[in-house]
Amino acid sequence: MQNGGFHQIGNSFVTTHMRKLIDSTIGRLRLIGFAEGTSLLVLLGIAMPLTYCTGNPAPVKVCGWTHGILFILYIYQAYTAKEEYNWTYRSFFYALLAAFFPFGTFIFDTWLKKQKG
Repeated sequence: MQNGGFHQIGNSFVTTHMRKLIDSTIGRLRLIGFAEGTSLLVLLGIAMPLTYCTGNPAPVKVCGWTHGILFILYIYQAYTAKEEYNWTYRSFFYALLAAFFPFGTFIFDTWLKKQKG
C-alpha cells in the first residue's frame, strides 16, 4: 500500500527510497556497507577505548561480534554484486579492501552511487 511516499509493510512504513535500496543488490551492498563501516568506527573509536579505560571486555565483545557479522554480510553482498553486475576483479578487490579500513566503505559507497546512475 502506498501512502505519501511510504510503503506499508505489515505495521511499519518504509520510504520509497529505502524500498529501492532493499530491492537491489547494489542498494543492499550500500546499506550493509554503511552498517559495517559504522560498526568498525564504533568498535575502534568507542568500544576499544572504553575497554582499555575500564578493563571491562564487554563493549569489545558486543561490538566485535556485531562488526564480524556485518563484515561477513558485506563480503557476501560484494561477491553477489560482482556476479550480478559483472564487476572486474579490481572492482571486487576495492570492495573487499574498503571493509578493512575506517571510512573505507563510505568512500567505496561514492563509487557505488556513480555506478547506479
